[in-house]
Amino acid sequence: METYEMIAKTFQGLEEVLAQELTALGANDVQIGRRMVSFTGDKEMMYRANFALRTAIRVLKPIKHFEAKDADEVYEQVKAIPWEDYLDTNRSFAVDAVVYSEEFRHSMFVSYRVKDAIVDYFREKTGKRPNVRINKPDILLNIHIAQTTCTLSLDSSGESLHRRGYRQEAVEAPLNEVLAAGMLLLTGWHGECDLIDPMCGSGTIPIEAALIARNIAPGVFRQGYAFEKWPDFDADLFETIYNDDSQERPFNHKIYAYDNSPKAIAIAARNIKAAGVAKDITLKQQPFQQFEKPAQRAIIVTNPPYGERISANDLLGLYAMIGERLKHEFTGNTAWILSYREECFEQIGLKPSTRIPLYNGALECEFRKYEIFEGRYREFREKGDRLDKDYNADNRPRYRARTDDEPRQRRTPWNERRQPSDRPPRHRDTRSRNDRD
Repeated sequence: METYEMIAKTFQGLEEVLAQELTALGANDVQIGRRMVSFTGDKEMMYRANFALRTAIRVLKPIKHFEAKDADEVYEQVKAIPWEDYLDTNRSFAVDAVVYSEEFRHSMFVSYRVKDAIVDYFREKTGKRPNVRINKPDILLNIHIAQTTCTLSLDSSGESLHRRGYRQEAVEAPLNEVLAAGMLLLTGWHGECDLIDPMCGSGTIPIEAALIARNIAPGVFRQGYAFEKWPDFDADLFETIYNDDSQERPFNHKIYAYDNSPKAIAIAARNIKAAGVAKDITLKQQPFQQFEKPAQRAIIVTNPPYGERISANDLLGLYAMIGERLKHEFTGNTAWILSYREECFEQIGLKPSTRIPLYNGALECEFRKYEIFEGRYREFREKGDRLDKDYNADNRPRYRARTDDEPRQRRTPWNERRQPSDRPPRHRDTRSRNDRD
């Protein structure tokens, strides 16, 4: 099977986690960039990347790399591509442009010139032209320009991969699913102990945690991918990937999700049910003020309010209360908190052992780790104690490229996969996406 270059896009701060995911999938030539990770693989790897990656926003397949100083040069370079290899006049297409350049000021104009080049190519060769369709095109193209360096790619994902398919409803400003999964993977937790989100909102962190704990692929809920409309789509290959649940595993602990809002709890309950992980998550309406020390060892991962919809005094009081609860009711455990206001972190009153910059939308946040212990920090460290000894949270994941002589991990063959007794067999809807709509 042909091997080619691919690019997985992600959020800034999650590149190393994504690289680790790709290495675990068996991708080759994994290289980290800014908000992206490049790799090589075949068609099966492209399908698996879309289906299994938790921290990728989309997976691109580059068609051409070139240099261009203006939109006219972009037009000529794009028009020189043999487009009949990717598109025909009976199919529709759309172009998405991402531009970081002083030479190209308007990404929309770049999109128009790429579109014009493709339309003119077919019109000159056949007298006909493919249609441009913004919503649900047959072929989605992506052009990325950094100064004068251009990359034109096929978008194999279509709708952003953070749209898992389980979300029924959301609270205002919900946490992105890719960011939630990335936060969880940064902690090193994979289900080795209980996990608590005391401010769960619509349930994104608990749901993503349950999927990680059971190693359920996030793509199992999606209705489709852009590559399903490509001329070379291999339905049998993707069906095999979709139904292969041999890597799923049991989860012997519990996830606890709390929120003070009855509306948030109702929304979270619907989302949790839709994701099929209700038996792994205990959901309860409870304010953080009533948080009590868990009976078993646990980790907290949470995303408290930042102050966009809460007064300054109430916000600072909230974070002071979080710190008080952690000091008195969470000793011997570890908490990870995402926020973006330094004055909020200061109110917690605890010294973080790890600080990881992350972006939540346009907000430049930090994801901080707090080891909650009794006594003085120096004494705690001098004794060589660790609160995270049950899971690999010493450091955030570090990328290690697979060497040429290191074999890939053997995947369980399709005909040897197990059928879990606690989940029904997967039977994917094989109708076209248009028929489903």
